[in-house]
This record gives sequence, C-alpha cells and structure tokens, in this order.
Amino acid sequence: MKVTRRGPSARNEARDLLALRPAVIDEAVLEQGWKIQERYQLSFWDALIVAAAKSAACACLLTEDLQAGQDLDGVTPGEPLTNAPPDVFER
Repeated sequence: MKVTRRGPSARNEARDLLALRPAVIDEAVLEQGWKIQERYQLSFWDALIVAAAKSAACACLLTEDLQAGQDLDGVTPGEPLTNAPPDVFER
C-alpha cells in the first residue's frame, strides 16, 4: 500500500489495515511452512500461506489455489467463489 495522505487520514488507513490482523512471518512460521510444503507437496508460497493461517488460528482459508475441503494441518481451504461445504465454515 502506498500512503499518500498525511496526518489523521493516513493513521485511519493504517488502523483499517491493522484491523485485518496481518500474520507475522517469523522463524516458526517459516519452519512450519517448509514442513507443510514437504508433507503436502505444495509450492513454498502456498505452504507459507497455510502456515500463516495456522499460526493465526484460522480453521478455514478461502483460496482458489488449493483443493477445497482438504485438511492441511488443521487448516481447511474453501473455494471463495462457490458454495463451500457448510462444515468448513461452522468451526
């Protein structure tokens, strides 16, 4: 994001983004990502997204890039553009 505003407006934009609770990618998340990559034969970036979701205690991950309904170490991908199985979202 490019912040072009200053003062309270820029602060409000930053606060809005922080409300999304961005995941911190630290050594533990990287290590988990590498394990997930090997275990499920995912690309590094997909595995890192799953590891970040897991570290943020997300049970469901909306993505078109992973197989919907598959259990990836407690994180279940769901298809965002179609009806995902209800049990995926009722955890």
